[in-house]
Amino acid sequence: MVTTWPRGFAGLGSAAERLAARITTISGGRLTVKMLAAGELVPAFESFDAVARGDAEMYHGAEYYWDKKHPCFPFFATVPMGMTAAELEAWIHFGGGQELWDELAGQFGLKCLLAANTGVQMGGWFQSPIKSLDQIKALKMRIPGLGGEVIRRLGGQAVNLPGGQILAALKSGEINATEWIGPWNDMEFGLHQVLKDYMFPGFHEPGTGLSLGINRKFWDSLTREDQELIRAAACAENDIAMAEFNARNGAALAKLVSEHGVKLHLFPREVWIELAKVSAAVVAKAGDVDGLGRRIVDSYRRFQKEVSEWQQISDISYTAYKAIVQRS
Repeated sequence: MVTTWPRGFAGLGSAAERLAARITTISGGRLTVKMLAAGELVPAFESFDAVARGDAEMYHGAEYYWDKKHPCFPFFATVPMGMTAAELEAWIHFGGGQELWDELAGQFGLKCLLAANTGVQMGGWFQSPIKSLDQIKALKMRIPGLGGEVIRRLGGQAVNLPGGQILAALKSGEINATEWIGPWNDMEFGLHQVLKDYMFPGFHEPGTGLSLGINRKFWDSLTREDQELIRAAACAENDIAMAEFNARNGAALAKLVSEHGVKLHLFPREVWIELAKVSAAVVAKAGDVDGLGRRIVDSYRRFQKEVSEWQQISDISYTAYKAIVQRS
């Protein structure tokens, strides 16, 4: 299993390590999975091609890294103003998402499964808080996928870098802003050593699904029992990784603020509205590439509308009312 993550990296790297170990253990060693970090066999962003060629059987990564292969791969990770973790899982498992993913990935000789989620991400680290749209024009920001296209349309520069290169790029001045994930992982990477202004929420990644990509010929060679074993292992890691992010982010955020002088800033309403407007245009255009792309976008947006209406009634209203009581 090649990955897009550094060796020993908390959250994403540990999810890949757990998944490799779980497949090995529950198969009784019949399927022995060796996890290789970014750069140990191939560079992070060459994981897709390595598995498609058969140089490795699996990758663990984020599908928005493959947007140059097809602009609709990000829909199976996250898109700007897209679905939360719970909503994405609902679409993949019960809204037709997996079938569309199979069709898209199959064109490249792959079979893909959800295998972790970070939850809602932070909006990023900046030299000063973003108070107006004009400030975006001065950004050289590490931000991948369709979120990067939103920044470009607003006049900024978007740079796609693997996680292990972000801190060095900030220190060298190659970039002057970045998003990564959230408090736990961002602190692990030391991003607070360079920048102190931390914006939220993350318009670009509202519930980032990570994937297990499998060489299709290898997948087809497996017995149905072993295929189901891998599916079950991926589902388990999707659940465990989400729990780990929820467990770690709060304590990390408190430490960033209390011990490292990090300042939290909410995106201003007018900036957020424009981010949402541009995001909608970017997301819609991604489907113009071909018929499959249009079906992916239409399915995603239709399901998001349906599930979000329920979320407003259920989770969101409960969370808002709970906050009122806790603060009273």
